[in-house]
Amino acid sequence: MITRTLTTLMFLTAISLLVTGCESTQTAGGSTATGAKAKGISQLVVVMTPTEGNTTGGVVTFTAVSGGVKAVADISGLSPNGTHAIHVHQFGDIRGSNGKSAGGHYNPTGHDHGLPDKSQRHAGDLGNLTADYNGKAHYEITVKNISLTGKNTIIGRGVIIHAKADDGGQPTGNAGSRISMGVIGVAKP
Repeated sequence: MITRTLTTLMFLTAISLLVTGCESTQTAGGSTATGAKAKGISQLVVVMTPTEGNTTGGVVTFTAVSGGVKAVADISGLSPNGTHAIHVHQFGDIRGSNGKSAGGHYNPTGHDHGLPDKSQRHAGDLGNLTADYNGKAHYEITVKNISLTGKNTIIGRGVIIHAKADDGGQPTGNAGSRISMGVIGVAKP
């Protein structure tokens, strides 16, 4: 099952790279300016898979909405009644079994780390999931500092769920180990 999921994720990553690589140019600060075809993208999807020794998985979607990008996460396999950080990370590289190949938090503007209520924070700082007694969480947040395409695009980057809550501390919120990982790809319309 994990091999099939990883194969699917690698395929989605390849497609995402083709979309952004064939129609984008790198700009100052590492953001991407995309061509006309990419403008039709209205949703991105992440299939979350557990890191080694963990059982956390699920789906995260990113949808363009008025005023920003809405992230919706439906995750299972979390600590019952636990709180877990969720972040967009710099790379969509999930080859490492511990999730560390995804790099650090996505931070194209060079801000300090912060929780979503802070106006200046890493673009990847999405806050915390709170699990129910079965270890399941549903989380929704709308943010203004990322985009599906264009400046601060998250296509091809990674999403990481951590073992602990993000407490807002420096440099990355003291959220602990990486328990689930996924690659942000273009969702089928």
